[in-house]
Amino acid sequence: MFRKILIANRGEIALRIMRTCRRLGVNTVAIYSEPDVTSKHVFYADEAYSIGPGEPSQSYLNIPKIVEVGRKSGAEGVHPGYGFLAESPSLAAAVEDAGMVFVGPRAKVLSRIASKLEAKKRVSENGVPTIPGSTKELESVEQAEQEAKRIGYPVLIKAAYGGGGRGMRVIQKPAELRRMIEIASTEAKSGFGRSGLYIEKYLDSPRHIEVQVLCGSRGKNLHLGERECSMQRRYQKILEETPSPVVTPDERRRLCRLALKAASTFGYENAGTVEFVRSKAGEYYYMELNKRIQVEHLITELVTRVDIVEQQLRISSGEGLGLSQDEIVPAGWAINCRINAEDPEMGFAPSPGRVTKYLAPTPQWVRVDTALYDGCNVPEFYDSLIAKLATYGSDRMRAIEWMRFALEEMIVEGVKTTIPVHKTIMYHPSFVKGEYHTQFLEKILSSWKPTSEVSLEEIAAAYLTAASALSQKLVEQTGRTGTTGWKGSLKSTESISKGPLYIEGL
Repeated sequence: MFRKILIANRGEIALRIMRTCRRLGVNTVAIYSEPDVTSKHVFYADEAYSIGPGEPSQSYLNIPKIVEVGRKSGAEGVHPGYGFLAESPSLAAAVEDAGMVFVGPRAKVLSRIASKLEAKKRVSENGVPTIPGSTKELESVEQAEQEAKRIGYPVLIKAAYGGGGRGMRVIQKPAELRRMIEIASTEAKSGFGRSGLYIEKYLDSPRHIEVQVLCGSRGKNLHLGERECSMQRRYQKILEETPSPVVTPDERRRLCRLALKAASTFGYENAGTVEFVRSKAGEYYYMELNKRIQVEHLITELVTRVDIVEQQLRISSGEGLGLSQDEIVPAGWAINCRINAEDPEMGFAPSPGRVTKYLAPTPQWVRVDTALYDGCNVPEFYDSLIAKLATYGSDRMRAIEWMRFALEEMIVEGVKTTIPVHKTIMYHPSFVKGEYHTQFLEKILSSWKPTSEVSLEEIAAAYLTAASALSQKLVEQTGRTGTTGWKGSLKSTESISKGPLYIEGL
């Protein structure tokens, strides 16, 4: 195991990595920009080094400075977290050239998968289904027009390098093509330094489902099950859950086999996530392989009891993957809400500033990954994610109910947050039934109102919908009818106003 590693990141993910390191007896080195001088990860680390101004290009994206700190501190490895340079072949190569270990895939593997288009082509040749579309980067608008005509509108323009929804545009008709390509190309160049685009068939109302994989040396690979990531706004995930409410046991077995096949295509090592899209007809298509730890990794940890960061460190340090597939027995259900410093009532505008009050939720079966504290600063320069709020339950409804409690208890003052949107989602009948897709949230937001404005009748309807869904599930699984127990009464909305209720189960 490493004796000391540098975490080339900030905020909650830096803290998350440091906690596992502390448990394993690994010393940690933090880097920080000028606005982050009072960030929690700076105080938690064993050592901390200033790395430059607030602009990411001069601090967290500055590879020479990061490597310099690694050398100066005597770090044996560099963990990139997610975002910033987490999937950068250049950082991995610089770390390796400096005699350190990159905690993630090797530079040559990252280079091999850098182009999503090339990666898509290779997994397709290995028998993994992919969405119909172009096999080369677009060279002209005319080429795009021909390809769109071949596969049929609507189509999706995507950045060949990078992700997170940047450089991605839906095109419904030919007249929109030229303008959308210009917008996507500019956005891709700004976000990833390369303007390459490709085109593929747009699937209406699909579900976004991913599989967490752990890959050791010599082809020892295993999976930790799937995560449902369909609750999105502008291609950005806002909520995840595991397992998926729509994946059947047979689908799960096939999906996980495809994920491992995709990873093996590239000789992948370390933790990764293979992302799929599921069509209305239940067909699965490979989208991409995320070459890092995911934001939503904590819910997989809750149901599998596997510390994914620990496994990353063990694989990269040479200890290898100390698990077998037979040891992975997921149990229960977990949900993650991404709490962003954004104002939902102002079009989700970023809301940086000073947090005047922070109160973490305290119910059992709740996990909060955050760097927040009273008086901390949320800088304007970085991603708006400020906390990951996860709950665990023996079944989906219990996980939902714990999340309702947790959202009510969580207090963040001084900046606006997306907590009110998550409260709305938790009571929406379609979400309670597990019936949602990647465009679902946009439809909710078109007529969104804060939970404080939701009537008791609407809340009662959500509970009744849950009861109906659970009863139907019992019939499908056992062939017999039954009743759902309630703590409290749903005979009138008055009972709901006196306090939260929960479904005890079937």
